[in-house]
Amino acid sequence: MSESLLADTTGISAGPVSQLLEMGGPVMIVLLAIALAGVVTFLYLMLFGTFFAPRFTSKLKKAITEWQQKPDGNVSEHLQRSAGRYAQLNPLHHLIVNTMNARNAGTDPQQIRESVARDAHEALEPFEAPLKIIEVIAALAPLLGLLGTVLGMMEAFGAMAATEGRANASQLSGGIYEALTTTAAGLVIAIPFAALSAWIEFRLRRIQKTINSALVTLLSVPVATTESEPEMEAHDKPAPAAGTRTGRVVEYSGDEHQGRLANATG
Repeated sequence: MSESLLADTTGISAGPVSQLLEMGGPVMIVLLAIALAGVVTFLYLMLFGTFFAPRFTSKLKKAITEWQQKPDGNVSEHLQRSAGRYAQLNPLHHLIVNTMNARNAGTDPQQIRESVARDAHEALEPFEAPLKIIEVIAALAPLLGLLGTVLGMMEAFGAMAATEGRANASQLSGGIYEALTTTAAGLVIAIPFAALSAWIEFRLRRIQKTINSALVTLLSVPVATTESEPEMEAHDKPAPAAGTRTGRVVEYSGDEHQGRLANATG
């Protein structure tokens, strides 16, 4: 009694997979394998994105607003102190803090842009490989289904040729059934993965747009520094007749210097 129940249970649990393999032939094994690989890749992508995807949080928005009002080192220091463990995993948090520190340090703007572009690309690079795998699965599944169709039809016509055209319906039905099964399986796998790849690509484009918007805002705010002027500019510009430098504010007097200040500010 127990053995029959165990046999029934085993048959029910292994029935669907074994039936698919029997109906679709060897191509069905490949289709099931790539479908499993796609599911694992998607789960990994979702889990990885939960912790390491760039996120434009409310703290970062507040920090950028404060930076626009007063661009100094206090903004980046406060942002670093208030960041929790989960925020430390956010690549956009490090991008914003590093950009603020670089601008406060008086780093060359072109060097800052190159560093920011490289870091932004590295933040999105881990998501490119899983997306490519899902896209390949979505494109490969219909082709494998078509391959199963061709093999099934070859089997059907092979049976007909073996009987010299006198094959009955039962001999032809096996090959045709295999052909239709693999075609349907390929489409069933390809359709959801094609939708997933489009959705993931859309999300990555939105993240990239968010990163670009945040970094452009940081780079567009003028920042005064206490760094000494280059020697060439010092030789080109005469010393101000009456000027005092206090901190980051420079006061000039005289019509000549007022004209230069107006030209510098546009």
